Amino acid sequence: MDFLFNKFIENAEDVRNPEVRSRYGVFAGGVGIACNLLLTLFKIVLGLLTGTLSIVVDAVNNLSDAVSSIVTLIGFKVSGKPADQEHPFGHGRIEYISGFIVSASVIAVALELLKTSISNIISHNKIHPDKVTIIILVAAIIVKVLMGNFYMSISKKIKSAAMRATAMDSFTDCIMTGVSLISVCLFIFFGLNIDAIASALVSLIVIYSGIQTAKDTVLPLVGEAPSEELVDEIREIALANPSILGVHDLRVHEYGPEKTFCSMHAELPADLTLIEAHDVVDEVEDEIIKAGIVEEITIHIDPIQGDDSASRERRTFVEGLLKNIDENATITSFRYITGKQDNIISFNASVPESCEMEKNEIKEKLTEEIISKYEGATILIHVKRT
Repeated sequence: MDFLFNKFIENAEDVRNPEVRSRYGVFAGGVGIACNLLLTLFKIVLGLLTGTLSIVVDAVNNLSDAVSSIVTLIGFKVSGKPADQEHPFGHGRIEYISGFIVSASVIAVALELLKTSISNIISHNKIHPDKVTIIILVAAIIVKVLMGNFYMSISKKIKSAAMRATAMDSFTDCIMTGVSLISVCLFIFFGLNIDAIASALVSLIVIYSGIQTAKDTVLPLVGEAPSEELVDEIREIALANPSILGVHDLRVHEYGPEKTFCSMHAELPADLTLIEAHDVVDEVEDEIIKAGIVEEITIHIDPIQGDDSASRERRTFVEGLLKNIDENATITSFRYITGKQDNIISFNASVPESCEMEKNEIKEKLTEEIISKYEGATILIHVKRT
């Protein structure tokens, strides 16, 4: 596939460039339109001549694929536009929207064809295919396999959910055409007519595939949680700096496949000067961006006082209390501050969503038990769900 990409796409290896991504999308859309229109023409003619509904269903699906390719092409063209005043983070999410439109159109067509298939099951439609039909259907499967591999190669190359959805649609088409092929073979060689049942099955396969691919394009829009691999990679780079004691509250925001922004809290020793702490987080931010994990990252500094025995003893006690509430709960930003008037114990308690206690209950329980141990201390607790 790299030969094709290098031949038809200028600067094909510069996949992080929005213009190059747009060229990949336009190239994929053009190939999809041409191939799907040809398949639609052959299958509609073949289906009408033989009276085989499952082939007509397959043809209509190919027609919807051609329309989807047009949507994909337009989506990539728009998503490649640079940022402007109204869209300071660019137009990358248009790619997800175009992918969702593709999935929605596939589901809509499949539902209508399922209705027609059920009607034909009731009316016992008659078919009259021949061996030429088999040859054409086998050729259609081969074309769709090649198209699926083509789209999947682009998906991996430019990390595109829309292209992955299109690739999966092509592989699903292979299954659909395969079902039609089985139906035709059963009729030709055994006289068994299951065409209407086959067309209904094909429609159900398309509906399922459309729902699965829709999820892939919608999740980034509604705020999908970052993958464990991405979180581990960022954490590893941050903790490689000896001044970083811990990281938490990592958030990732996608504004398109190549427009990923990140924010997180980093725990640093409280005795660092403001300039020293700033230099540390600047260095970590640069390392993460250079690794190509995200395009931009902002790190919030959490000063930690815990090297002395009094701080360690209090932190251990508080962690024990929190584990009694939920074994998966964690403490971040722990500080024990001593003063002339009073002592302050301050920390964040991160509690899983599955914990049955309300945040106010957790806060009250922790405060009560800490004060009973360290009488006179001022307790500052922020409880959050994770």
